[in-house]
Amino acid sequence: MYRIGSIEIVPVVDTRVWVDPGGAFGVTPRVLWARVMPPDARGLVPMDLTCLLVRAGGKTILVETGLGDKLDDKALGFWGIDAPGDLPGRLAALGVATADVDIVVNTHLHADHCGGNTRVQNGEARPTFPNAEYWVQRLEYADARFPNERTRNTYFASNFAPLEATGQLRLLDGDTPVAPGVHCVVARGHTRAMQVIVFASEGEYGLFTADLASYAVNFEHLAWVTAYDVEPLETIESKRRWQRWALAHDALVILGHEPHRPAGRLRALENGRLSVEPVAPGGVGQPA
Repeated sequence: MYRIGSIEIVPVVDTRVWVDPGGAFGVTPRVLWARVMPPDARGLVPMDLTCLLVRAGGKTILVETGLGDKLDDKALGFWGIDAPGDLPGRLAALGVATADVDIVVNTHLHADHCGGNTRVQNGEARPTFPNAEYWVQRLEYADARFPNERTRNTYFASNFAPLEATGQLRLLDGDTPVAPGVHCVVARGHTRAMQVIVFASEGEYGLFTADLASYAVNFEHLAWVTAYDVEPLETIESKRRWQRWALAHDALVILGHEPHRPAGRLRALENGRLSVEPVAPGGVGQPA
C-alpha cells in the first residue's frame, strides 16, 4: 500500500499479459529496449495490468478493471495468457466486495483497462460493480462507441455499453475531481481523451500514468512511444508536461503496465537523462 497524505492507494494487478514488443516499443530499436525489457522465448514482453484501489474522502475508488473474465480462447491466445485474471477475487482478498466500490474510473476504454467493468450474468454482460458509478471522458466514450479500422479491435461494446443501459455511466468533460486530493486529468496521445490520475494530499503528490507511459523507460524517454498510440506526437508533449510535474513535486509515479519498476520517483541525472528510481519500503509516499 502507498500513502499520499491521507489517500491510501493499493495497486492490484489483474493479470500479466505477454505482448509483441513491436506494439510496446513502436519504432524504438530492439538493441535499446531489449536491455531493459528482455523478451521471452516466444519473443514477447510482459505487461502487468495494474488497477488501483484508492480510498479517499470516505470513497472506495477503483481505477481500471483489467481484462475481465469474458475472454474466449482466441482472446487468451492474443494476450499470451492461459487464463483471465480475477480482479473481484483479488479485491475480496483485500476485504473489498464488488458492492463496496463507489466509483470506477477508466483512464480509457481499451480492453485491457476496462474489460472487468462487466461480467456475464444470465447470458448477458452486466456491471461487475453493482453500486458503482463508472467514470470516463465523453470524447473517449464517443471514440469507443464509433471505432475505426485501427481501433475496432480494442474497443468492445460489452465492456462499456451495459453501463449506459443501467444508468451507471458518468461521462466527463475534461479534468474532473474524483474525491478530495484525487483528480482525473486528460493526457492526450495514447487516445484523444485518455486521462491520468493525479493525487495531492498534505503536501505529497502522486501520478498514475495509465498508458501515458506503459513502462518506466517510456516515462524516462520522451521519444519512446508505443505503436498503440493514436497520436504519438501528442503523447510526447503530454509526457513532457508530466515529467516536469513529477520532478517539481517529487511525485510518486505509478506505472500502468510496468512489471519490474511498478512505482518510483523521477530523478534528473548528472548526464541530463531522467531515471525512475524504484521506491523502497517505508517513508512518505512509499509502501506502508
